Amino acid sequence: MSTPTSLELPEGTRRTTVETARGSFAALDAMPAAGPCELGSALLVPGYTGSKEDFIAILGQLAAAGRRVVAIDLRGQYQTDGADDPGCYDLAELGADVTAVADATEASHLLGHSFGGLVARAAVLDGYSPVSLTLLSSGSAALPGARAEELHRLLNYLDGTPAADLKGKVAELWYGSLKREAVKAGVAAPVVAFLQERMLANNPTGLVAMADQLLKAEDRTEDLAARSIPTFVLYGEDDNAWPTTEQRDMATRLNAERTCIPAAAHNPNVEAPATTAHALTTFWNAAER
Repeated sequence: MSTPTSLELPEGTRRTTVETARGSFAALDAMPAAGPCELGSALLVPGYTGSKEDFIAILGQLAAAGRRVVAIDLRGQYQTDGADDPGCYDLAELGADVTAVADATEASHLLGHSFGGLVARAAVLDGYSPVSLTLLSSGSAALPGARAEELHRLLNYLDGTPAADLKGKVAELWYGSLKREAVKAGVAAPVVAFLQERMLANNPTGLVAMADQLLKAEDRTEDLAARSIPTFVLYGEDDNAWPTTEQRDMATRLNAERTCIPAAAHNPNVEAPATTAHALTTFWNAAER
């Protein structure tokens, strides 16, 4: 679970809804607080159990370079509605949603964080051609290791629960363990309240289906390399999801730019926002030349 440290929106950022041919998507829309918007816009896609708020710490810095930056909730996440049909959360379907949002916002640059990286990759493999693609703390295939074990425990806990009872089961999970873990970790009370609101607002069918997608994603690196989209692999040196060795290897296979963010783990956008925003702006500017 990505945990923003602040919920205060930077100057020039507003909450809005992006209307697309595939439905409405809740968004944070950031514009330069001062000066014109001269550079290509960017679309930011969050990870599993995440939301647009995960990018609050970098929105203002990215927009200050002179570009529009839009962060969204995926289908079934937080403030974007999702159906109670598991098929709606296949990577291909979520990728089609991202393409629709990119079309509606005229996004030039696409970034996906963690599970959002797999979704962004699916959009590109299905034909979307951004000026650049950034895979932030994302991997080449299914989530491995301890984080995968956490997802298996989640699925085992929810396994066999009728669809009508899933929301109650997710609430039990939040109040029974996740909230206590957040408080124990020293997360500020307003942020804990936000995490609670977000978790309980997620479509529970989507939570299960997305977890399943994370655990069975295939390695499509060669297919992505064949698309010849300028790609940036960006991750924290202490990432505890996909191993940094895997992300480094993926960058090599993609012939992609690569940056490892010091003193950051799985959420450089929260843990090292200034360094992350600088790296993204540098890459995006170069891609536009």
